[in-house]
Amino acid sequence: MTIVNSIFSWIMKKRIHQIELFMKYPHDVQEEWFQKLISSAQHTEWGRKYKYEDIYTQKQFKERVPVQNYDTLKPYIQRMLNGEQNILWPSEVKWYAKSSGTTSDRSKFIPVTDESIEECHFKGGKDLLSIYCNNRPDTKMFTGKCLVLGGSHQVNQLNSESYYGDLSAVIIKNLPFWAEMIRTPAPSISLMENFEEKIEKMVHATKDVNVTNMSGVPTWNLVLAKRILEVTGKSNLLEVWPNLELYSHGAVNFKPYREQFRKLIPSGDMYYLETYNASEGFFGIQDQSNSEEMLLMLDYGVFYEFIPMDQIDKEYPETLSLSEAELDKNYAIVISTNAGLWRYMIGDTIRFTSLSPFRIQITGRTKHFINAFGEEVIIDNAEKALTQACRETGAIIRDYTACPVYFNDSEVGAHEWIIEFEQHPNSLDKFNDVLDRKLREINSDYDAKRFKDLALRRPVIHAAPDYTFYKWMKTRGKLGGQNKVPRLSNERSYVDEILAMMGEERG
Repeated sequence: MTIVNSIFSWIMKKRIHQIELFMKYPHDVQEEWFQKLISSAQHTEWGRKYKYEDIYTQKQFKERVPVQNYDTLKPYIQRMLNGEQNILWPSEVKWYAKSSGTTSDRSKFIPVTDESIEECHFKGGKDLLSIYCNNRPDTKMFTGKCLVLGGSHQVNQLNSESYYGDLSAVIIKNLPFWAEMIRTPAPSISLMENFEEKIEKMVHATKDVNVTNMSGVPTWNLVLAKRILEVTGKSNLLEVWPNLELYSHGAVNFKPYREQFRKLIPSGDMYYLETYNASEGFFGIQDQSNSEEMLLMLDYGVFYEFIPMDQIDKEYPETLSLSEAELDKNYAIVISTNAGLWRYMIGDTIRFTSLSPFRIQITGRTKHFINAFGEEVIIDNAEKALTQACRETGAIIRDYTACPVYFNDSEVGAHEWIIEFEQHPNSLDKFNDVLDRKLREINSDYDAKRFKDLALRRPVIHAAPDYTFYKWMKTRGKLGGQNKVPRLSNERSYVDEILAMMGEERG
């Protein structure tokens, strides 16, 4: 396996020169992809509608094509799901990544074309390995296998030729043979739909394999790791997989999980590498081991625009091209891609930490949300669930806020709510049950994380004394005007401040 490791490492390092080129000439690369995307789609229904055949500049493109979201593209995607082709992209589209929902849908179905698989998602995966091999030339990663905790897939019943699953499942189903050689477990296990059964089979299929690297969402990898230690009786993962050297992660903020992984993998040589990989595309890779920023990948068939936050709620927001971006300002990302997403606002916000080369950090979402475990609970979900809980318990809510409770050594995560009632529920316990049940009904990702309390347990609810939020906002100088209580947050500062204040008053 040493020879195989040397060959793979050499192949991966060859890509570094091309990465250095787009780092040196970012605007030329983006312009080249812009022209290629417009040219490729000019004879699609979308291209004809917006007259792509005579769009020559980015300025024309911005003036002619409105900024989109899933709801505006949904009618086109629905027709594609029903089997129509040449709608948003010229080549045949038969794969869709099922993603978390919008305000009006439980789930989204994002087109995944052959071009986006090869030029974006696969390229991103290979570049991750290239960057790692370049940063760690003595790696022995390819002497063993990568443990991948994948999603599930199923046939789209609207069309026998169309398939959907979460992005990891789509990727696994389309992997080249050489990639399968270095992954574990087999797809028959990775793509199982019953998560609990999948975990058990993964444990027994991988505990005796030479696993040198892992990838996936921290939430689920923690569940798997803890189960492996229970089954094997080992105290940490290095006793199970002594050659483990890399964990690549994404989807949620890694900071709350870092200490738990350090306990599970007690090695100063363990390498953690963050990626920015969404259903809509592969956008960033952490290219420096001593930094939490990610290199913006510019040659993946994605043309980028950025909306300043003061434009975000406008009907026709002005966007900036890469050349107009500034350091340390929050922007919403807008993408046009080789999957047929045109001026599509994906909902993430980023800031640039470097403009030469372009490096970014994810700062949040365009709207308040909780996505600590991949559940992506948005304001609309919360409002609907709270309304139902009030209806069934006779409660009236004055104000509220919520945030995550992260995993610890003894408990899985949860959502912690502080609710100030105008009229208290007849039973706070029942209120909690209804809130939880309704969230599971309207948000498929929350429901998946709540399955048998594997990643999320029942919510924690505090009934706040009267005027708690008023007093808290006053201490922050946020009374009146356009100031609002932050409803959902992906970090704990607001809730911890209010709980501390409530504790002082109770004392």
